[in-house]
Amino acid sequence: MSDCLFCKIVKGDIPSNKVYEDELCLAFYDIDPQAPTHFLVIPKTHIGSVSEVNEENAAVVAHIFTVIAKVTKELGVDSYRVVSNIGEQAGQSVFHLHFHVLGGRDMTWPPG
Repeated sequence: MSDCLFCKIVKGDIPSNKVYEDELCLAFYDIDPQAPTHFLVIPKTHIGSVSEVNEENAAVVAHIFTVIAKVTKELGVDSYRVVSNIGEQAGQSVFHLHFHVLGGRDMTWPPG
């Protein structure tokens, strides 16, 4: 999608502070961190949100979770939360599937 912020980051049109990148996904630090460790992991192909995950694209989501496990280990983060907001009411502001990975502080429940 030409007007998607995260697609522009994937293409390199908008800079990001990369944590990890491979052929399927990109991880980068959040520009407004909500925890000492806060990065996003996105698929390089445009998927609007979790609600658009299907049999054809589910493998990339599984891959993203292996990347989350790898990156958190490399960063020394052994306790963390993974969040994906789906829809405006849930707080989704960029309509490209992404997972927030937050760690380095106590997380409260219920969130928000």
